[in-house]
Amino acid sequence: MKVYIAAPLFSDGERSFNERIDQIIRSCGHETYLPQRDAGCVAEMPEMVDGIYKRDYCFREDCKNMDLCDAILFLFDGRVPDEGACFELGYCYAKGKRCVGYKTDARSFIEGYDNVMLYGAPEVVLHNEKELKDFFMTIQ
Repeated sequence: MKVYIAAPLFSDGERSFNERIDQIIRSCGHETYLPQRDAGCVAEMPEMVDGIYKRDYCFREDCKNMDLCDAILFLFDGRVPDEGACFELGYCYAKGKRCVGYKTDARSFIEGYDNVMLYGAPEVVLHNEKELKDFFMTIQ
């Protein structure tokens, strides 16, 4: 199964966390698409990539790979969920992809709950590395 990892990627801490999650998913036998690794981080790219503006390049690469994935893993962590990751979750949900959430952050939107549109898309929200690994070891 190919898993698209939707997460913020703008700080060293976020990228390190994403890489750790990527390692767990790969250790379960799945292929992954990790935007920071596979398309790049816009802030660190030259203005043009393959003759295309970097922002257009990243958008196209990420959309192409969402189409190629079987599932998306949406990382909720942060004061608010990352807006790019929210788009990716909605895109994959609309395309009928398998949607899974991962949240280790205790912060929430309203009275202990996340936004209803984010809450409704994932089939399950996992809360620690053991749950993450157990879940991805059992799906194909």
